Amino acid sequence: MKTATKAALVLTGVIALAACNKQTPTENAADQMQNNAENQAEAMQNEATQLENNAGNEAEQMRNNAENLTEAAENKADAMKDAAKQ
Repeated sequence: MKTATKAALVLTGVIALAACNKQTPTENAADQMQNNAENQAEAMQNEATQLENNAGNEAEQMRNNAENLTEAAENKADAMKDAAKQ
């Protein structure tokens, strides 16, 4: 075979392969919908994680406030007891 013929056959094969790899507009839309859904799901998971972290932080803050109030009440009671002894 001549080089020109070989080149023509190779070129034809490459063009045919390229044509096979093209997606239809419907396939492109489906891929885009899937990507959008995956991105939205990931964003929702991130938001849920953030909400859980915030809730944990708020719960910890509430526990600390409760402990501080308890300590303050105990200190005040001790001070009143000490004052009554004098």
